[in-house]
Amino acid sequence: MHHAYDEPLAANRYFDRKFGLEAAKILPGEYFVSTDDALLVTVLGSCVAACIRDTDSGIGGMNHFMLPDDGGRNPLGASARYGTYAMEILINHLLKLGARRNRLEAKVFGGGSVMASLAGSQVGEKNAEFVLEFLKTEKIPIVAKDLLDSYPRKVYYFPHTGRALVKKLHRVHNDTLFSRENEYKIRLSGSTFVGDVELFV
Repeated sequence: MHHAYDEPLAANRYFDRKFGLEAAKILPGEYFVSTDDALLVTVLGSCVAACIRDTDSGIGGMNHFMLPDDGGRNPLGASARYGTYAMEILINHLLKLGARRNRLEAKVFGGGSVMASLAGSQVGEKNAEFVLEFLKTEKIPIVAKDLLDSYPRKVYYFPHTGRALVKKLHRVHNDTLFSRENEYKIRLSGSTFVGDVELFV
């Protein structure tokens, strides 16, 4: 049974010929961590991705998430808890692999207002605000960011060196991105998160 709050490790692996590296493609609601020279790739619309690494060991990872829309009922409720969960699961996994908290740095991307249907709800903006605030609170320095605006992005992250490439995408062929983010949004709104317990309504 697939729960909205699983945040599974990305299963989509391939060899990237352009960069000559093993790569992992991270879909909405997934994350990935790597201890070796790998490439992490994701495509973001209104979702955000935090790329976090240990500057010393090069252990790093990336998540891809959005805050569930709780209809504005509770700004600090389930929505923020889910964002916190998406960030913590990535950070904790990095620490488990030997990364040190005081050596972490972050690069953050996404939060575009790319879907007309979501533009009114400023969902991209909320996601971007959340990730900046979270990292500030956790005292993890943000060394680069490309947030907001109105275009989708493809992000290539090389945790080993910390290099990140961002490619602006033109909207023409982006139906997959939108349907993926939409499905993810719907999946998120179908469950409520209470502490560590999930209630499906």
